[in-house]
Formats: sequence, structure tokens, C-alpha cells
Amino acid sequence: MALKELLGKKFVTTVEIDPPRGVAVGKVLDKLSALSNFDAIDIADSPMARVRMNPVALAHLLRDRLGTEAILHMTCRDRNLLSLQSDLLGAYALGVENVLALTGDPVSVGDYPQATGVFDVTSEGLVRIISQLNSGTDLAGNQLSASPDFCIGVAVNPTADDLPKEIGRLRRKAEAGAHFALTQPVYDSPLLDKFLAELKGVEMPVLIGILPLRSSRHAEFLHNEVPGISVPDEIRDRMRKAPEDAARETGIEIAAEFLTKARHRVTGAYFMPPFGDYEMAARIAAEALSQ
Repeated sequence: MALKELLGKKFVTTVEIDPPRGVAVGKVLDKLSALSNFDAIDIADSPMARVRMNPVALAHLLRDRLGTEAILHMTCRDRNLLSLQSDLLGAYALGVENVLALTGDPVSVGDYPQATGVFDVTSEGLVRIISQLNSGTDLAGNQLSASPDFCIGVAVNPTADDLPKEIGRLRRKAEAGAHFALTQPVYDSPLLDKFLAELKGVEMPVLIGILPLRSSRHAEFLHNEVPGISVPDEIRDRMRKAPEDAARETGIEIAAEFLTKARHRVTGAYFMPPFGDYEMAARIAAEALSQ
């Protein structure tokens, strides 16, 4: 069933993957065949500004070979206004019906700091572009021969320092035509409660971000080095106390406990398994959603 039809009717689960660094897709597809219980696969768009296969190609292969619904991440970093619209129309023709509109990591953080970042628009502008294509015209007002029907997703950060400002951005994206939101990773139930309270008045399905911890070092890195992610002291302390050979299991337990509490307050869960450990996502979903 299409993602747009599932949102609001069941607890939706998606899992994020990175496209391969080369052209071989066999191993990737083999791994993903074990994720058939998820409603959709999110495909990142050269995350951290590092070269990977075009996500449109992998999204098409997922649908064609595995019958899996894909959510195409599309950034404004690499494409001008013309290319954004051209790529979107091509993606839809290949069966890709879900797009997560993102501004994108700056090129300065990747392998090609000398490259040019385009950023003709931000994620909010990209939502408007996709919505206009859905209505039957391009951004210049030219009529399309046939219009797409994209389901439009956006990102939101519940841990933002200025939460009202972040909610304001989300509200504008909703007004521009966005259909659902995926959050940054969340580990703190009180923080989630605060976010959902602020969210009142923004009518949009929200999938909570779940990034399981693999080790104490992983937890400290996310908390101290990754903007937009906050790991509570008690969780980092729990990871520090876990024996090294049991740290992964502790990370699974923490994520499953959080999702069990959160599942009745959100529309779904968006899993970001670290280091391609898709089994972690599958186990957390099974443990938290079977209760």
C-alpha cells in the first residue's frame, strides 16, 4: 500500500539506508530483503556531501526488484531550480512517489570542499516546488503534460535550542504542502512530550527518529559532536556501564524502551541504524511494536 494511504491509519515504520559508493547493488538489495516488515525504505542523498549512487536509481531498483516502497531524500545542495524539477519528474516516472525535502549538508563537510553548493532554495522552497508540480505546473507556471502525485516529507528537530522557531519552520512547510515529518533522533521522553505539546496546531503525521546506540563512544560522539542530537546523561551513563561485548544489546534495549513509550503519541518511527546494522532496526521494531 502507498505510504500516503498508510499515514494516520497504522503505525508506520521506515528505515534509512545509504546508497552504495559504487555501482554494485546486489549486496544492498540482499540486506534490504530482510526489512520487508518495514513500510518504506528511506534512501539518503549523498549524506555528509560524499559521493554515493544517485538515490533515484536505488529507489527504482527497490520498487522494481523487491516491491518495496521508497522515500527518496532530495537535497537542494547539488541541483539548481531546473535540475530539481527535472529529477523529480524523472523519479516519479520511475515509480518513486515519496520525497523527503532536505536542504542538505554543505559541501564543506565532505570530500569535495572545492565543489559549488547550489542552494537555489532551502527545504521549504523545495516543498513548494514539489507541491506545485503536484498541482500540474512547473515553478515558472508552465503546464505539465501529466502531473505527479508526490507524498512530501520534511525533517524537524525536536531538540532544537529554539523550539518555537523550529515549529514555525515546520508550520510553514505544512502550509507549503508537506504531508508528513521525520524527526531527528530522540532519546528523551520528556523532551518528546515538550515537542508534541508545542506541535499542537500543526496537523501533520510525525515519525519519531530512532538511532540506536552501538557503544559508549558512539553515544558520546552523537551527544558532543553531532549538531541537533542530544543524548541524556542517564542514557550515556547506562552505555558507559555496559560491558563492551553487551553495549550493542544495551543500545537495542534503550531504543526499544523509548519506542514502547512513544508509539502511542506519534504516527510512526523512522529508524537510522548505525553503520548499516539493519538487524538492530528490525529487532527494535519487533520488540517495541509487538507489545
